[in-house]
Amino acid sequence: MSVTRVLTLMVLVTASAVQAQQPTGAAQPVAQPAQRPAPVPRAAPSTRATVAVLIDRRWVEGGWGNESSVAGPAKIEVDWGQPHLRGRNVIGMPGVVPWDSVWRTGANMSTQLSTEVDITIGNTFIPRGVYTLFSLPTRNGWKLIVSKEVLQWGTDYDASKDFARIDLRQRTLAEPVESLTFWLIPAIENAPSTTFPHGVLKFAWGNTELSTDWRVGR
Repeated sequence: MSVTRVLTLMVLVTASAVQAQQPTGAAQPVAQPAQRPAPVPRAAPSTRATVAVLIDRRWVEGGWGNESSVAGPAKIEVDWGQPHLRGRNVIGMPGVVPWDSVWRTGANMSTQLSTEVDITIGNTFIPRGVYTLFSLPTRNGWKLIVSKEVLQWGTDYDASKDFARIDLRQRTLAEPVESLTFWLIPAIENAPSTTFPHGVLKFAWGNTELSTDWRVGR
């Protein structure tokens, strides 16, 4: 037998022996998918903001109690989602602040008014409680909408829940306001004035500012 034939038989026998040692039906290694890089964090297109005015008395059992005996001063507060201009002209812009459509007057969750005392906004008496604020922008003037429905997404407006619609004063600003901003500005009354707390509620975005008056009580 030639040397070449002997070497060939040895290779075949060795290969058969190795194959016999492999378990029948052994699982083949599965290729692992390539790992994706972690996403880069991004800033949200809107923020959340709150403004409040404090009243140093609370209405307790038919009278004004001392704040130190009833868990601190009373509060009137507006909490809103705060969109930003980011180079846009937003007033009248479809999908942002369109004319003649109710606007959430904020971003994301609805804008909330919370008051721990009875107040009057414009000429409308509003009992203490929690409300949602919307607005109606038109070319002939704006209205502030006070809704009895609360804690809804800002675009979920239901006209049947309106508590009041209040006329707003409008002013054009020389410099735009980048982020939608609300103010509750109290007037300063020095003793012995008997006038209840009062002031201005206003909000502005872009070159447009809207305002009305507020006061404690009727």
